[in-house]
Amino acid sequence: MKNLKPRQEVPELVLDTTKGVQWNLRDNEPENFTLVVVYRGIHCPVCKKYLEELNTRIDDFRDKGVNVICVSSNSKELAQKTVEEWEIDKLNIGYGFNVEEGRKWDLYVSEAVKDSEPDTFLEPALFLIKPDNTLYSASIQSMPFARPKLEELLKSISFVIKDDYPARGEA
Repeated sequence: MKNLKPRQEVPELVLDTTKGVQWNLRDNEPENFTLVVVYRGIHCPVCKKYLEELNTRIDDFRDKGVNVICVSSNSKELAQKTVEEWEIDKLNIGYGFNVEEGRKWDLYVSEAVKDSEPDTFLEPALFLIKPDNTLYSASIQSMPFARPKLEELLKSISFVIKDDYPARGEA
């Protein structure tokens, strides 16, 4: 692993979204950052809770100049069902982020251990990406839990912007 390093350009990311548009990281123009949230899929109750909280805080991220996209390997149909069944109508949900693309982002891949899970799927991650498409920070998980707290992430983003704190961990 460790293909991704802070201050280096991240892989391409182009996905269709439940809002009916194609989203392209290279065309995204955030004021400060793009936050890419990888979630496991509709089968994950921990993801549901996390994305529902993110939905309530999306304006806080926008106020800090952060564009947010949430992505999974779910199909279009499952992504639509996710938006309908979870309370996440404010979020931009991308779908079809396949395992091969996930590996370029250093994501962990799991195989189903329950009938309710897809055969293979990506484990959760958060990527904070600068407007020049370089990685600022990454949190990559091998399990559905132990994700960064959104309130703490918002506070950290405020600090980073205020103090022009540099990306770390590139050595």
